[in-house]
Amino acid sequence: MHSASCHVLLTKLQTNHMKKKTIITSATAITIASSALAGPMSVELEPAAAAPTKNAFENARRPISNPTLFDLAVPRTALHAIYMHHKFPSKINTTAGKLDMGGDLNLYALGFEYAINERFSIIGLKDGYVDFNPDNTFTSEEGFANIAAGVKYAFIYSPESQYAMSGSAILELPLGDEEIFQGEGDGSINLSLQNLKLVNQWQFSSSLGCQIPFDSSFSTNAWASAHVSYELNRWFIPLLEVNYFRVLDNGDGASRYPDQAGGGVAAVAEFEGADLLNWGAANSDGADYATVALGFRSRLTGQLDLGVAYELPLTDEKNNITESRLTVDLFYTF
Repeated sequence: MHSASCHVLLTKLQTNHMKKKTIITSATAITIASSALAGPMSVELEPAAAAPTKNAFENARRPISNPTLFDLAVPRTALHAIYMHHKFPSKINTTAGKLDMGGDLNLYALGFEYAINERFSIIGLKDGYVDFNPDNTFTSEEGFANIAAGVKYAFIYSPESQYAMSGSAILELPLGDEEIFQGEGDGSINLSLQNLKLVNQWQFSSSLGCQIPFDSSFSTNAWASAHVSYELNRWFIPLLEVNYFRVLDNGDGASRYPDQAGGGVAAVAEFEGADLLNWGAANSDGADYATVALGFRSRLTGQLDLGVAYELPLTDEKNNITESRLTVDLFYTF
């Protein structure tokens, strides 16, 4: 009797063992089949999605001073409205001695930029209406400035490091009015290199360029500009900018702009007009001109910036046409 009970118990244990083995075998088969269908198993976790970089440069700020030459390295689709109040020094140095000048100039301009893609854009940097009001030597006149347009290409565009470098080629056409020292010669080409680096709230920008006239009777000029700013908040972004200009090759001093000083400016001037004018002055070779500008930008909306900068010469004001300059602009991005 006892032996029969043991036999029954042993039989049940064997049966349960076979069932467990069958379940384990079936589960293993299912797992293998699933793996074959799904592909190789991997225990590696998927990397986190990279942070979007489309708007990595959206907080980049356009420089304010030297507005017809100093551009932002990043291509954008934008409109740039500029008002400039430029005061002339009371006297200027010439080969004929110190001449009285004084007075001021008001410029109203609208630039544009159309970005074909994140690296390439079409730009217009110099246009507008000039109200020229000297106190002495010259006559008060009004008229349109020359037209300048060209292209910009960012050959380094790195949202990850927030750094960009671009090159620009701008063609200036002599379509302005002679009464305000425009519209003479065969035009020129402005070649420049721009840099941009963002570091948290800081921005560092620079530009280096050269203005090469197609007519050798005008002066060849080089310039360098630098910008640093810090975003305290969207309403107040203080900035400092420095600009330097140098005449590389003087003009021929020929008589031109007959409505101003009898056309004799180029023959006696010992300097050039920096970012505004090119007289073709015969005695300007090697002339230097530098300015410093203090100001701020304010983000009025997500697309519209206001800029204000007050600029003073660092070199002798009698060797240029600047006593001071106030520039106010609006920069609207699309």
